[in-house]
Amino acid sequence: MSSQFGLLKTPRFLPFFITQFLGAFNDNLFKNALIVLLTFQAASWTSLKAEILANLAAGIFILPFFLFSATAGQLADKHDKATLARLVKVLEMAIMAVAAAGFWLHSLPLLLGALFLLGCHSTLFGPVKYAILPQHLHEDELVGGNALIEAGTFVAILIGTLTGGLLAGAVTHPVWVAAGGLLVAFVGYLSSRGIPTAPPPAPELRVNPNPITETWRNIAFARENRTVFLSILGISWFWLYGALFLAQFPAYAKNVLGGAESTVTLLLAIFTIGIGIGSLLCERLSGKRVEIGLVPFGSIGLTLFGLDLALASPAGPIAGAPLGLGMLLGQWSTWRILVDLVLIGMFGGFFIVPLYALVQVRSATEHRARIIAANNILNALFMVVGAVAAGALLGAGMTIPWLFAVAAVCNAVVALYIYGLIPEFLLRFLAWLLVHGAYRLEKRGIDHIPVEGPAVLVCNHVSLVDVLVIMAASPRPVRFLLDERFFRLPILGSLLRRSGAIGADLSDAHSASLVRVQEEAAATLAAGNLVALFPEVTHTPDGHLQPFRPIVTPIVARIPAPVIPMALQGLWGSFFSRIEGRALGRPFRRGLLSRIAIVIGAPLTADEATPERLRQAVQDLRGECR
Repeated sequence: MSSQFGLLKTPRFLPFFITQFLGAFNDNLFKNALIVLLTFQAASWTSLKAEILANLAAGIFILPFFLFSATAGQLADKHDKATLARLVKVLEMAIMAVAAAGFWLHSLPLLLGALFLLGCHSTLFGPVKYAILPQHLHEDELVGGNALIEAGTFVAILIGTLTGGLLAGAVTHPVWVAAGGLLVAFVGYLSSRGIPTAPPPAPELRVNPNPITETWRNIAFARENRTVFLSILGISWFWLYGALFLAQFPAYAKNVLGGAESTVTLLLAIFTIGIGIGSLLCERLSGKRVEIGLVPFGSIGLTLFGLDLALASPAGPIAGAPLGLGMLLGQWSTWRILVDLVLIGMFGGFFIVPLYALVQVRSATEHRARIIAANNILNALFMVVGAVAAGALLGAGMTIPWLFAVAAVCNAVVALYIYGLIPEFLLRFLAWLLVHGAYRLEKRGIDHIPVEGPAVLVCNHVSLVDVLVIMAASPRPVRFLLDERFFRLPILGSLLRRSGAIGADLSDAHSASLVRVQEEAAATLAAGNLVALFPEVTHTPDGHLQPFRPIVTPIVARIPAPVIPMALQGLWGSFFSRIEGRALGRPFRRGLLSRIAIVIGAPLTADEATPERLRQAVQDLRGECR
């Protein structure tokens, strides 16, 4: 697949993409049309205030996520997800019929009931939406597939919101809104019939209808893998952060920028475009792999541009408000605000797409849909908490720009907390930054690293950043066995220690610590994971291969895993190598973006992996390029 857009030509992705796009579009078309009608025609429907009705409608739509997400996750693990997608589309058509009756009979309870059912529709489709992707896409397509889904969802939300508002004000009778929704649901059903089958991972599962006990069980499944659970918390935080910004757009456009209704549309469109750009760039920046190094990058942008949005906002009311778009766009501060919004959206895409892909890849297959359901529950909970907190702060007199600033600072605190608990995110970020900001990394023979199962990666030791380069190249997480001197390095040593890297005095073949870490490395292999090490122990002082110490042999004697030789090329002579006696001696010695490569050879068996054979294999891979 040349790019993520190629997925749109495949029958295993396009029908599903169209189905989910039309579902998100329809939800927002009806929801916004109803809110607009209740806002401007509240007196003809009820005696409640328009503001109360708008918040009531939002609460009714999100309530099913709390009540039925656990059941939806069970159904998606028990039944074919393609079949469920079609049934959800049938339900959507029935819901639009209920909405039509509500408009025709001028019945607010029927319309609110239809809105509740639409929330049920989204709740049921949520686990299907994300759990089906790993079944239909290859692992190197997951980032691109998730990027298209996220970009498509936000575009559908934007178009649906705008269309709903336009229909509410343009049609002679609101029943035509439901008629349009019924047509969209029917087209969505037709597209769902093209979704390939997605067999259930747990067909024997007995569905527990109790939402409370099952919600806790789903959260327990998610917590089995610490990285998955913290990724879900990160996704939920993003939805809180994004929903907080989106909710303020109407008041921000009117009271801060001094604009009219068209200004709200502009802000929403710019934010959506940013998320779409960021999501679609993820595949290119990550090299078609689940690159969690983009997550810290995304969180940095969310904080910086959130703060700049607060600083760029006008301090007081605009004279002559409401201003037309032309007058607003004639001001430099407006362009700065729009740039901030598009960048917040873009870095949000960098943040959320790898997290969704990580949850899909590292979740247990038999529980994946229920873990996605737990994610949906926590997403809804975080958004509600964020809305309550924002309302309380604004009610206490805080301005909207200050609210943006507080949210940006909180984002930094949350990010640092998560990365402190899982240093893998920061290590991957450093690795990604290194191979994109300081070097240009070429990977050759990467297919020799097995997709699953244990293996020992053996490499020459050229510089202080060899660990990061291997980490950036490997398609799977790697646990490193390193000389204890590595752990004395500032920052990197602390991150390595917290990430589970194994340290010992590798220079002494008979030390008790070496025997202990070899046993620990063997246990890591027994669990089906990768272990990487440098038999030279320390990075080369002259650019040539040093003797290989017998570190590998005792490990593979315990667990006879394949041993994969690798060679780094081009790092010798760089800032991080020991050229001229010491590393870190001359910054920009070889400039920025110098070419380096990692060459990976065919695996050797445990019996073949003697120090001499491994050294020769690495020497052959490296060639004359140091």
